[in-house]
Amino acid sequence: MTTGDGSNDDLKRAMVVTAHPDDAEYGCSGSVAKWCRLGWEVVYVLCTDGSKGTEDRDTTSEQLAELRAEEQIKAGKTLGLKTVEFLGYPDGYLEPTLELRRDISRQIRVRKPDVLITVNPTRDLMSSGYIGHPDHFAAGEATLSAVFPSARDHLTFPELFYDEGLEPHKVREVWVMSFGADANFWNPLTEADVDLSIKALHDHVSQVSNPEEAAKWMKSRRAETGQKIGADYAEGFRKFTLS
Repeated sequence: MTTGDGSNDDLKRAMVVTAHPDDAEYGCSGSVAKWCRLGWEVVYVLCTDGSKGTEDRDTTSEQLAELRAEEQIKAGKTLGLKTVEFLGYPDGYLEPTLELRRDISRQIRVRKPDVLITVNPTRDLMSSGYIGHPDHFAAGEATLSAVFPSARDHLTFPELFYDEGLEPHKVREVWVMSFGADANFWNPLTEADVDLSIKALHDHVSQVSNPEEAAKWMKSRRAETGQKIGADYAEGFRKFTLS
């Protein structure tokens, strides 16, 4: 069992790659709030435009994509992100293609994160208790493949190096969001971190129909996770140290 106090002075840049607006707020925004509080430079990379997640039949995909981008930018400001990058793939149709892998590799080379958080690329029915969205699996697979080896090797997607002048980059740690038994790393959080993460989630007005219930879930889930390491709150991950 390992924990992280976020005080490693050698790690100062982080990237979070997810499928949709609000994925990170549900899965790792407490850790993001903590990093920003500690002075880290944190960026989000969203693979899809979030254009399908509504039951409102009077809303078009174009309108929803614009709204959800606005909500994500607002949530990013709440947390203290440096920026939010939108790759713009259609919501609901994401696949772990070479094109997606290249686009994520580009962001890694540009932003040069020390730590990268992404979603689980596998359908973990038994331990997570969650069916999962296919876009999540595609985003996780493409991201892990971008970290290793695509962003690392200058001859993979050579156009990034030769045409765009982007040097290869080696991510040092990968944290895969984990809500079940697969976690091997728990990041302790303060109540202020959790409260800020809830505030950021509430910025996604189109997706949070019951803010009070969402807040209770966020807090109780992180409190339950914190019990694993004797902390008030925590978020769980499957952590991989690459260098």
